[in-house]
Amino acid sequence: MTAAFWALALAAASVGALHSIAPDHWVPFAALARARGWSPWKTARITLACGLGHVTVSAALGVLALALGWGALRVLGERLESVAGLLLMGFGLAYAVWGLRKATHERLHVHAHGVDEPSRLTAWTLFLLFSLDPCVAVMPILFAAAPLGVGQATAVVLVYEVATLGAMLPLVLLSRAGVSRLKWHWLDHYGDGAAGGIIAVVGLAVTLLGI
Repeated sequence: MTAAFWALALAAASVGALHSIAPDHWVPFAALARARGWSPWKTARITLACGLGHVTVSAALGVLALALGWGALRVLGERLESVAGLLLMGFGLAYAVWGLRKATHERLHVHAHGVDEPSRLTAWTLFLLFSLDPCVAVMPILFAAAPLGVGQATAVVLVYEVATLGAMLPLVLLSRAGVSRLKWHWLDHYGDGAAGGIIAVVGLAVTLLGI
């Protein structure tokens, strides 16, 4: 391995770990895990799946940048990033409305057979949202790794993926463990609505702050 490889690998690991600290990478999972009663194992599986979709799209855009040119892919990546917060906000609001509707039906002792269990839909929606939110910052690193050859460039991609997932997973599980200790009665009843509201606020913050 060359010095250039180690420098790029360090850069990829730094970008992967640091960008995962952004609240949109862990707050939605913790909030939904508390609301839906996900076990640590289920929370970890969903987090890893969504994180894998996120990093794979980022890496794929880096590969496309080699074929189509960096400028066009950078614009595409930035546009996807710009709408990611809006999509997260929309998902949060929709989930909050569903949660409040479900809580109202339960409070009135109405068996709402028309309201579907959203667990699988929620997980797939998160996967799509994260897949549509690539990390543009890693693309120049992947672009710079291309001259090193397929093997070393692939290794740089793997370093980025491991760093991203390695940062996301403990943040999600620790925050899930924290919110699971909250035993407030109203949170048990309105947990889904509260989770949706929190996700919407995170999406708004990501949009306004551009993180």
